[in-house]
Amino acid sequence: MSPGWRLAHVLRDPGTALGFTAREWTELFAVARAEQMAGTLAHRLNGLALPPRVQRLVEDAIASAEQVRQAALWEAEMARRALAPLGMKVVLLKGTAFAAAGLSPSAGRNIGDLDILVPRDRIEEAEVALLAAGWEWVKPDPYDDAYYRRWMHELPPLIHRERDRMIDVHHTILPLTARIRPDAQALLDASEPLENGLCILSRTDRQVHAVAHLLADGDLAGGMRNLWDFHCLIRDEGTQGLAERARHHGLGREMARAGRLSHALYGTEVPPEWQRLTLLDRLYLRRMTARDGWGRGSRKFTRLAFYVRSHWLRMPPLMLARHLWTKYRKGYRPVG
Repeated sequence: MSPGWRLAHVLRDPGTALGFTAREWTELFAVARAEQMAGTLAHRLNGLALPPRVQRLVEDAIASAEQVRQAALWEAEMARRALAPLGMKVVLLKGTAFAAAGLSPSAGRNIGDLDILVPRDRIEEAEVALLAAGWEWVKPDPYDDAYYRRWMHELPPLIHRERDRMIDVHHTILPLTARIRPDAQALLDASEPLENGLCILSRTDRQVHAVAHLLADGDLAGGMRNLWDFHCLIRDEGTQGLAERARHHGLGREMARAGRLSHALYGTEVPPEWQRLTLLDRLYLRRMTARDGWGRGSRKFTRLAFYVRSHWLRMPPLMLARHLWTKYRKGYRPVG
């Protein structure tokens, strides 16, 4: 069994790890760290009769994840204070949303940037308010700035000058150049308020967003973590109305694939029509589990193929060629 698949098996059934050798434990945590799932793994293992050294790793990972959670919630509060005078709807996305709502994917989850969704026609107001509250540009390059504003689904990323925390301000969930165009207004209209005045996406929309982030916007880096989010949401909230909502957002095919992948990797209970893997699905799983025992990326050609695919999904061929040529001239190279 490959190290990536071993991590998936332990997340699915933590008890299978109890007979691991020292080497297998080392590889398990190396892959979990590389996939930013050490805290998730620790929560799954906590409470088992673990070897003392492993128990210390589990306790450290849980404590670290809790610090990350608190920092993420504080950053959301700072954004709320900055944007509250505008009276606009502000929707938390991804990890911070899970943490704020106490959803099960948040258990031990690593949370990076703060992602929020605001109405597109008011995004300039949000930008001004955040700049006034201490955030500043991460990408000062004129080409990058123009590219984000014209073609992307978000403002150029901002970072707070004192707290060193980044925020991504979205007006939809996929780039404007992408072949799939989710209904951003429907996402905002169906969002659910939290007690602090911020919102999260509705049940079906947060499942749809997890799929969009996993399969329609990127090269599947972090795919095991993102698919675990989807697994937890489906496990806890079911699939009622999900296929219809996914089709509304143009993500019906991606939703079915996510169901098949999650069923195969994590044993997610999904409708029968989402259970039989295709040959292409197996390639996705090969990409998601592409780690060696040190946690390093493996299967270089597969990863490169999905890197190319990610750009192909984001923009038409001529625009893609121009964009890649511009980035190449500026010295950008993909991490490989």
